[in-house]
Amino acid sequence: MNSKNSILLVDPDFDPAAATDCILLIKITADSFSYAVINSNTKQLQAVYDHQECRDVPAELSLRLKTDSYLAMSFKEVKASVYTESTIAVPSELFNDQTLNDYAKFFPVAQSNNLYTQSVDSFGFKSIFTLSDVMDKMIISSLSNCRIFDHSVPVLTMVSGKTASTLQLDFTAGSFNAVYTVEGKLIFQKYFETENAEEFNYYLLFIINQLKISAEVTEVSVSGIIDQDDAYYNCIAKYFKTIHFHEAPALETNNKILDDMPAHYYSSLLAIDLCE
Repeated sequence: MNSKNSILLVDPDFDPAAATDCILLIKITADSFSYAVINSNTKQLQAVYDHQECRDVPAELSLRLKTDSYLAMSFKEVKASVYTESTIAVPSELFNDQTLNDYAKFFPVAQSNNLYTQSVDSFGFKSIFTLSDVMDKMIISSLSNCRIFDHSVPVLTMVSGKTASTLQLDFTAGSFNAVYTVEGKLIFQKYFETENAEEFNYYLLFIINQLKISAEVTEVSVSGIIDQDDAYYNCIAKYFKTIHFHEAPALETNNKILDDMPAHYYSSLLAIDLCE
């Protein structure tokens, strides 16, 4: 089932009765949402849905949750990476769970009363975040026992362990998440919304100049909705020599439903499975 901005791929051998052995992964950004169903026993990718260029993510996601038969199934585990403006990174040594509510005053807009925490041990900090009230209630009411992650965590997982100077850029049709690490240390992470390649070029130059990134020694890893020689890729190629596509995490069996898709399109979606 496809529309102008969405695609649904399903393994023809997928038995919905086996959903209790499956993990549901959901990625929600400022302008898109997607999900993947993975059999936790065989690591077989059973279904992938992707909806880009959403004008109203909460409304369109709500409709999908009500009408999509795959999302109505009972899963062994549900993990969701959710975009939010209200997120703070606190060094692990300074984090105090007894004063957790004090961090809420730093959030830019009024949000849900629920505060979430996520340990990002590979980079030595705790992420404290909350969602919009609408999104929070929707997830809680529609997805049983869903584990919610900060939207940056899957991308951070993708660069964890890299010792080279690395700029990871994860794209949707209208945004990108940038993570810059040097010798395994997190230097910068930020989510940007972009209308076109010219605006992306501005933000990329801003990142390069502000962080004094050396194009000679920095590897650029791209994932998500970007293709070689498209306008966004060509922007990157103007400044960096080493660019590679970050492919989806390897599963133990053949991801045959993605055979006709670029392997890097769903890297960050599938990386949610690696988040703990």
